[in-house]
Amino acid sequence: MLFASDNWAGAHPKIAENLTRHASGFAAAYGTGDLDRAVQQTFSAIFERDVAVFFVGTGTAANSLAQASIARPGGITFAHREAHMIADEAGAPGFFASGARVQAIDGPTGRIDIANLQAAMNGFPEGHVHAGQPMSVSITQSTESGTIYELADIAAISAICKENGLPLHMDGARFANALVSLGCSPAEMTWKQGVDILSFGGTKNGCWCAEALVFMNPEQARQMPYIRMRSAQNFSKSRFIAAQFEAYFADGLWLATAAHANAKAAELAKLISNSNDLRLAWQPRANEVFAIMKKQTSAKLQAAGAVFYDWHTPHAEKGHVAEDETITRFVTSFATTSEDISRFGDLIA
Repeated sequence: MLFASDNWAGAHPKIAENLTRHASGFAAAYGTGDLDRAVQQTFSAIFERDVAVFFVGTGTAANSLAQASIARPGGITFAHREAHMIADEAGAPGFFASGARVQAIDGPTGRIDIANLQAAMNGFPEGHVHAGQPMSVSITQSTESGTIYELADIAAISAICKENGLPLHMDGARFANALVSLGCSPAEMTWKQGVDILSFGGTKNGCWCAEALVFMNPEQARQMPYIRMRSAQNFSKSRFIAAQFEAYFADGLWLATAAHANAKAAELAKLISNSNDLRLAWQPRANEVFAIMKKQTSAKLQAAGAVFYDWHTPHAEKGHVAEDETITRFVTSFATTSEDISRFGDLIA
């Protein structure tokens, strides 16, 4: 009953097999090999346009280098208060973006409230050098709360970005989970709604270590090779990241693994909804489920073998959790089994 994180899951067998297949022989280094180029073309096919793709090792690297590529002096990136780049990346985005700051924006269940975003931008009038200047907006899809930005939400945020001359970045650590939840194409969830730069994650969805930075307009990425090199993310044997993505995309594996994880999360959420001792904090839309329970109940479940995290109460939810209660996070993955779900169901029945 391992629900701690999709980062705990291993590599999908097909991805592991492909890594082994490419382990022998020789291939040109630093992204110049045939496999690297083929996978880059696959990305363009998936997004229905020519895109610039840069392999990196972690989601934090992708987010940080995305901000570095669009950095401005005194730059401000606007992101949700619970966004990974604010809560979990130890200041890396600001460090790599020459001291840029990330401004926290409130909104329910992990999603930026548009009115709050506009109000925050208004706090940085042009020419007021003491405050700094806006440089980008970043949204997380799916969010850190397991919710989803609808396509119209992304388009509305993009419209604000365009009004203010700012690029829109999407942190897609769980990109595939959001995609199958919305039932749309990668193009429809990104550039067709105004997304400029995407941190494309594969690690949480069955890869061993495969992340990519995708620029919808390659012209915006002209400095990226130098930024990536300076940031120690230019892997010599990049074919091993490419090999993961090759298997990831083959025959729609990436969508199948995400659909499995989402389905298991829905099953888990149903069990929690039917419980007398637990309740859903909100309805999940991807592969993260948040539940509220007594602190004593959480301790008992963990002692009985259920692995999950007690979570911080999101800012927008304060007042909805009693003193003796805790919010807990459960994450499913491609490796979550029906047995895992049923065993947990027996525990809480």
